[in-house]
Amino acid sequence: MPKHAVVIAGGGPTGLMLAAELALARIDVAIVERRENQDLAGSRAGGLHARTIEVFDQRGVAERFLSQGQAMQVAGFSFIPLDISDFPVRHNYGLALRQNRIERILADWVSELPVKLYRGRDVTGFAQDDTGVDVELSDGVTLRAKYLVGCDGGRSLVRKKAGIDFAGWDASTSYLIAEVDMVDEPAWGVRRGEKGVNALGRLEDGKRVGVVLVEPHVGKADKPTLQDLRDALVAVYGTDFGVRNPTWLSRFSDMARQAASYRDRRVLLAGDAAHVHAPAGGQGLNIGVQDAVNLGWKLAQVVSGTSPDSLLDTYHAERHPIAARVLRLTMAQTALGRGDDRTEALRETVTELLKIDEPRKRYAAMMSGLDIRYDLGEGHPLLGRRMPDLDLVTESGPLRAFTLLHEARPVLLNLGEPGAFDITPWAARVRLLEARPAGVWELPVLGAVAAPTAVLIRPDGHVAWVGEGTDHGLRDALTTWFGPPTQRSATA
Repeated sequence: MPKHAVVIAGGGPTGLMLAAELALARIDVAIVERRENQDLAGSRAGGLHARTIEVFDQRGVAERFLSQGQAMQVAGFSFIPLDISDFPVRHNYGLALRQNRIERILADWVSELPVKLYRGRDVTGFAQDDTGVDVELSDGVTLRAKYLVGCDGGRSLVRKKAGIDFAGWDASTSYLIAEVDMVDEPAWGVRRGEKGVNALGRLEDGKRVGVVLVEPHVGKADKPTLQDLRDALVAVYGTDFGVRNPTWLSRFSDMARQAASYRDRRVLLAGDAAHVHAPAGGQGLNIGVQDAVNLGWKLAQVVSGTSPDSLLDTYHAERHPIAARVLRLTMAQTALGRGDDRTEALRETVTELLKIDEPRKRYAAMMSGLDIRYDLGEGHPLLGRRMPDLDLVTESGPLRAFTLLHEARPVLLNLGEPGAFDITPWAARVRLLEARPAGVWELPVLGAVAAPTAVLIRPDGHVAWVGEGTDHGLRDALTTWFGPPTQRSATA
């Protein structure tokens, strides 16, 4: 029976990112993916938000994505643009880049890391006990793992087999999405209908057409047909434009559901397996990648014995509220996208509101993921938030804060008196660096904040402890997030 520390069901963006995180932490990880290669039918998601670009920058791979996409303002609320170009962040923009290219870049990165891939297979079942999980594959092979993570999409078999409730709201509207040829020149652009937004646009090859259409009635869960697409085109445009040769035809809806728990003992969920919602705002892929970055280092520490199993409970505690908010935001955007006169009046009002700086910044930070704060208690405004990518001056030269996270290891950054901190009991796990910031401390929405004398940065880039002249609370934070002190040093 092949054995791995962690088996991941699903090799989409979330599964690939999680595998990379675990591999960077030297954990034996394997992905089970039904596709024989990383080819993806259709374009799927359309880009990356600013926080996801930051996540890739923290691992030193952001340029791989930036070089293949178009940096632009992508944040919006129900197609109302939200400019973040004045945000105090290095990447004050999003990236227009299709999911098929995002996945290829991620897969190329993962291929450079020690990750085992079982392609052309599905996870068909599993059984967990006190020490691990037996994972059954569609080819009859059984894998043994310490933990299984379901990154297997909205219809997640892992979630269903684990018996985790997927509560939420049923679909009120369904859409067809397709890439096709058309004999006749269509009506390019966006057309707002009574139930939502319809759009026809040229694809990158300049010939084929990308289609998003509201269906006259909520579609079934099965795969749509070309006739379904023709009927929907006629209902909206009065003609089907001679549509033919679909290379991708799928259906999505405004169903909004979330796993009641992201964990059942040794089985965890991430990405669409944990939360599904309408694509309004383009947040699905992005929060899946961010799920993976929150979970990866925690799972690595538990597997390696550095931290107790209870550390995994913080994954649900931190990420569940983020997705719950996204569900509400997408529901609001779907409602605002309808085209009847009353909704249009509301849309005009919301558009005017979002032109005002304070609400514009607040919602832009939400949509781009730059406002996320995990509840780590009261204290400095930085606590629980993303570490700004400050320019730092060290004895070995200048560097950016994000470069400290390339190895996915925690960092204690001493910005005060040199030698003020002794973290010898955690020295093998936490890097200590003394530096001076070369700029002001600013956060999106909040603005300037008081400069700390030290910060403890988790591998996911969030601040776990802030020093304000003393080391009060530092040992507790180190123990909470990075395990108890080593026995030899603790008793020395």
